[in-house]
Amino acid sequence: MQNKLFLYLSSGILLLILLAIGSLYMGVYDFGGKSPLNVLQGILSNDPNISPSEKYVLWDVRMARIIMAILIGSILAVSGTVMQGMFKNPLATPDLIGITAGATLMAAITIVLGSYFREYLPEFLQLSLLSIAAFIGALVTTFAVYRISTTQGKTNVVIMLLSGVAISALGFAIVGFLIYLSKDEQLRDLTFWNLGSLGGATWTKNGILLAVLVLSYIVLINKGKALNAMMLGEKDAEHLGIPVERIKKQIVVLTALMVGACVAFSGTIGFVGLIVPYILRLIFKSNYQLVLPLSAVMGSILLLVADTFSRTIVAPSEIPIGVITAFLGAPVFIAILIRFKNSM
Repeated sequence: MQNKLFLYLSSGILLLILLAIGSLYMGVYDFGGKSPLNVLQGILSNDPNISPSEKYVLWDVRMARIIMAILIGSILAVSGTVMQGMFKNPLATPDLIGITAGATLMAAITIVLGSYFREYLPEFLQLSLLSIAAFIGALVTTFAVYRISTTQGKTNVVIMLLSGVAISALGFAIVGFLIYLSKDEQLRDLTFWNLGSLGGATWTKNGILLAVLVLSYIVLINKGKALNAMMLGEKDAEHLGIPVERIKKQIVVLTALMVGACVAFSGTIGFVGLIVPYILRLIFKSNYQLVLPLSAVMGSILLLVADTFSRTIVAPSEIPIGVITAFLGAPVFIAILIRFKNSM
């Protein structure tokens, strides 16, 4: 098992590195005959022949965006994988428990009503207000869903799912009302935010995402054996010595943290947490000891490819990355439904 996992992970990481290098070459900026790799080497060695514009385009724009795609893709895929394992449902994603709805609601409030209170905030909060609001919205919604679904220390995943759906419906209803109130510029900002983009990538955001990723993966990435046991049923998992309630709490809290950070920095990017676990389960038969760590790499590959397409197909403009992932994800979603239909 360990040898097989090492082989698959090594192959996936190698493919990811090759795709990242290829993505570095994709773009409309002309480096004057120099290859992007040579420019990158010059930046890292403080070569005075590298102009400020070359450094900005390659390091602050292109490289930062590639790293953000790798981090967010990995986080979304792992989040979807652990949620599907916890709910024992291949259609389960963080969206179902209201995380995305909470982030979207707070982002909509900030975009549409932010002009009324933004000027009273400190300058450092004004610059990051949208990201902070979306992150808080994700955490607050998750806390509400968790409190509703937990009684005497026991979390009912069915109640959690239903309460997430209800809160999501309420959140999107309020967003709809805010869209009705919004002006043209606010409506455009809200629409593009909902469609997702990595265009705002910075090294500061990548540092925060990396910290969230490391913190969460330390706890979650080795939960494959526990998720395999939970697939048999919570009672059976407890008889095998799995601390089911503690693991469910860890999954809910850390998923909210991970997805909240992603949505705060990139907007809504759907289907990554659905596609990757589904494809991996087709190959590895729901063995989460393989599926969970591999999803971390495959999610990065998927989002990096999608983002490369989004910024190059209609360059110098870009297609929102949420549109690309939806084109990829919708057929997979239909395939899941057909497979369930045929198995009934």
